[in-house]
Amino acid sequence: MRRLAFFLVLVTFTGCGRPIDRINGGGSSFVYPVMLKWSRAYAADRTVQVDYQSTGSGNGIQQVTVGTIDFGCTDAPLNAEQRAKAKSIHGDVIHIPMVMGGVVPVYNLPGLPDAAGIRFDSETLGGIFLGTIERWNDPALKALNPGANLPDQRILVVTRSDPSGTTAIFADYVSKVCPKLWTDKSMGKPGTAVRWPTGEAQKGNEGVAGLIARVPGSIGYVELKYAEDVGLAFGSVRNKSGAFVKASPKSVQAAAAAALVKIPDDMCFSLTNPPGADSYPISGTVWAVFYRDLPDDRRRMLTPFLRWAIGPGQEHALKLGYAPLPQALVARVAAELDSLEGKPR
Repeated sequence: MRRLAFFLVLVTFTGCGRPIDRINGGGSSFVYPVMLKWSRAYAADRTVQVDYQSTGSGNGIQQVTVGTIDFGCTDAPLNAEQRAKAKSIHGDVIHIPMVMGGVVPVYNLPGLPDAAGIRFDSETLGGIFLGTIERWNDPALKALNPGANLPDQRILVVTRSDPSGTTAIFADYVSKVCPKLWTDKSMGKPGTAVRWPTGEAQKGNEGVAGLIARVPGSIGYVELKYAEDVGLAFGSVRNKSGAFVKASPKSVQAAAAAALVKIPDDMCFSLTNPPGADSYPISGTVWAVFYRDLPDDRRRMLTPFLRWAIGPGQEHALKLGYAPLPQALVARVAAELDSLEGKPR
C-alpha cells in the first residue's frame, strides 16, 4: 500500500511519472501567444516546463529584478536606471532577443472596407495620439484616404494603463517622427509608462483590443497578433522611404534588416522608423531578460530553452505571425548563450 501511495503521488505531481522541472517567466503580453506555444512544444519530450504569465513588460522587469521569476520578457530594453537597480540587487542583466513583431494602429469604423485599411503617416498618427487630431474626417486623414468615406465622428483614443513594451515601441516611433509635437506636449522620454494626453487607458494588448472591438470610432495600438486574433482592422503606415506598408512578418523582417546593419554588443536596439521601401516603421523586438549570475540549476534549464526558442522555436513564431530573428542576430545570441555555459566564443 505504501508503494501504491508513493506511485500515485508521483503521477499526481509529474503527470506521466517523470519529474518535472519548471522555469518561471513573465512580462510582455506581446510575446504571450508564442510563449504559450513554445512552452507546450518544448515540454512535449522534455522534463522542463516553462511557466509564463502575461503581466506586461513593466511587471516582467520588476519581477525579474527582485528575483521572483527566472526571466522577464519585455518589448523595451531596461533603461539605465533599471539596470542600475538590478545591478545593486543581483548584478548584471542580459538581454536575449526572442522574436520580432509589428505594433499596428487598430480602429473600429463600421462601413469602411477592411481589405486595404486606412492610411496613416507620422502627422496623422502623432496628431491623433497627442491630441491635435480629434475627428475622423480631419483634413489630414482625408488627404491620405481620398477614396474612404471617413465619418464626421470624434476619435476615441485607447492606450495602455500598465507599463508596456508595446507602448514603448509605439512611443519610440511617435517621438522620432513627431519630435516637436512630442516636446510641445511635454511627453518626456518615451518608455514603457507613457501618459498620453487624450483618450482612455486599458490594461494589456487584450484590454486595448477588447475596448476598440466594442466602441465604434475608436483607435489604439496593439501587437499585430492580437489585432488578427480579435479581427480588428488595422491600417498601413507611411515609412521613412515614403511607402505605405502594412505590418506582416515580411515587412518587420525588412525593418530589422535595415536597422541591424551592426548589432550592438548588449543586443539592445530600436527597429522603429528604419529606412527601406519595404520596412514597416513601427516594428519591435521582445527580449528575455535575466541575471548573468543565475544559480547553476536555473541556468542549466533556462539557456537550453532559449537556445531552442531562437532555433527550432522560430518556426512556431512565424506560424503565429511573428517575424523570426535575422540569422546574424541568431548567431550573436548563440554566442552569448555559449559564454553563459562556459563555452569559448
